[in-house]
Amino acid sequence: MEYILRRNSKVNQLVDIEFTFLKNTKAVQIQLPAWRPGRYELQNFAKNVLNFKVFDEKNNPLNFNKITKDCWQIEADSNSVKVCYSYYCNQKDAGNSYVNEDIFYINFINCLVYVVGNIEGKCSVSLELPANCGLAGGLNFRRKGKYFNAQCDSYFQLVDSPVFASNFIQSKNYHSISANFNISILGNYKPNWDKILPAFQKFTDYQGNIMGQFPFQEYTFLIWILPNAYYHGVEHANSTVIVLGPDSEGDNLFDDMIGVCSHELFHAWNICKIRPTEMMPYDFTKENYFNTGFVVEGITTYLGDLFLKRCGLFTVEEYLRELTAILKRHFETSDSAALSLTESSYDLWLDGYTAGVSNRKVSIYQKGAIVSLILDLMIRIKHNHNKSIETVMQLMWQNFGKQQIGYTFADYKAIAEQVFEGDLLEYFTDCINSNVSIKGILNKNLKEIGLKMNLNKDGIASLSALKNLTKTQKYHFNKFLNNELNAWI
Repeated sequence: MEYILRRNSKVNQLVDIEFTFLKNTKAVQIQLPAWRPGRYELQNFAKNVLNFKVFDEKNNPLNFNKITKDCWQIEADSNSVKVCYSYYCNQKDAGNSYVNEDIFYINFINCLVYVVGNIEGKCSVSLELPANCGLAGGLNFRRKGKYFNAQCDSYFQLVDSPVFASNFIQSKNYHSISANFNISILGNYKPNWDKILPAFQKFTDYQGNIMGQFPFQEYTFLIWILPNAYYHGVEHANSTVIVLGPDSEGDNLFDDMIGVCSHELFHAWNICKIRPTEMMPYDFTKENYFNTGFVVEGITTYLGDLFLKRCGLFTVEEYLRELTAILKRHFETSDSAALSLTESSYDLWLDGYTAGVSNRKVSIYQKGAIVSLILDLMIRIKHNHNKSIETVMQLMWQNFGKQQIGYTFADYKAIAEQVFEGDLLEYFTDCINSNVSIKGILNKNLKEIGLKMNLNKDGIASLSALKNLTKTQKYHFNKFLNNELNAWI
């Protein structure tokens, strides 16, 4: 399968796409994905397709039928088939595509069709770009005439590798965890590399030391700084796209940048490799229902911030401020919601990214992070901080991610209980599988480190230190956050 992409000569936001393939049967089906990894809802990318046409090797038009909203059937005697169409790229976020005279930003999952039954076949992609254009992304592009060309082991690799192409890219490299890392920043922004590079090195080193091995040899942070306020990140196999703003804030974007980048980097393990069995492999044509969203996003949200504190990039005040924000988002809106975490994970595909009906669902991000904190404290206190939820993820990596085996809810529960060295039925019943309030179990465990989550008469959540703290509480707080509790009080 071969793809060529070029900017449309008449409309800035259109990309013209040629897809050529060899077929060995008279009838084939051509499919465009209906969703993308990292956002578990149908997005129907086919709504952006224009001028869909099909030709044989002599450029004669071929007949085709559209059999679903995003699938076309071609019946022809020709062995070589070329599909031509345009795709509208005008969405500035971390998961879609945007093209104008200065920027060629493509998430291939949005716009590239594939031959049904050949999704694991080798493929290549070529981008027609100006010779002096800068290029950044997870694929190894090489200049070949007027094209930048990359070879891929499969369609899965290609569409998990977004690309930035522009004359306005600034890049720096560093090495960590036996891998090479690249930071490429796009936009009207002057990076403070003296501050950015050491920070990225710190949280990358820390995550690598925790997990023991990085899943990829190369990794790229693609960061787009917009003139307007924005905050969005999407994980990919060996890269991530981050969109932040406004660019006028300059150095003030630093905390947002390291916060979202730490989160997305951990996804290189947790979802890109440690993946629910329901997504092994991804089916891009329909919903991939799974009930472990609290593992995928909750643990990543929790550890992303905790890593920044434990490696010294967040102060204790900054970490607890981030934790308080998570507590507020959950307890002020959805602690009494009708759906459990597992049910809300299924319903991501229904309304997981919209406000929806009041008090119906919980967030796998916020509640998922809070129940991860609870489990972490339970393990840490029982084992005097010699084990933690990080130990759970190390075993998830060794048993599933590294082996490329999908895990089930039962698998995760079994590993959590193995690390805890005891039964966790009550935890999984109350925190994960039911809709009861988690305020009590949270405060029971926060008490061990001298903290308490408060709700005032107006339902506003806050975090405070207990009075008359014991030496044991102070000790556990210090072991948890590498800081004296008194430093925060």
